[in-house]
Amino acid sequence: MGQGDGCTVREVLDRVGGKWSIGILVAACQGPVRFSELERRVEGISRRMLTLTLRNLERDGLLRRTVHPTVPPRVEYAATPIALELYESLVALTDWAERHHRTIADARAAYDRSRKAAP
Repeated sequence: MGQGDGCTVREVLDRVGGKWSIGILVAACQGPVRFSELERRVEGISRRMLTLTLRNLERDGLLRRTVHPTVPPRVEYAATPIALELYESLVALTDWAERHHRTIADARAAYDRSRKAAP
């Protein structure tokens, strides 16, 4: 993807690697998911940020939004084929983060301590 085609590689990486996108995509790749379920599963996300992120992921072709004609309307989000292709990489990334977040926290603390000790 070049600069002239309206969407750069950087923009794609920013979208799929965004703070909330990974959790939403992982959930949607496991089967259709409703807004309220995503709200519970994506820890710390606000309703507004969930709405914006869902809209952007749908716009980018990573999610498909389906409104079921019920009262009240039931809305589900499902992963598209390109999101499903991305799924294994997202799971690998989240697994890596789970395995190493304590090591990284320790490294940060050690770095900060060394900076404070320096004259």
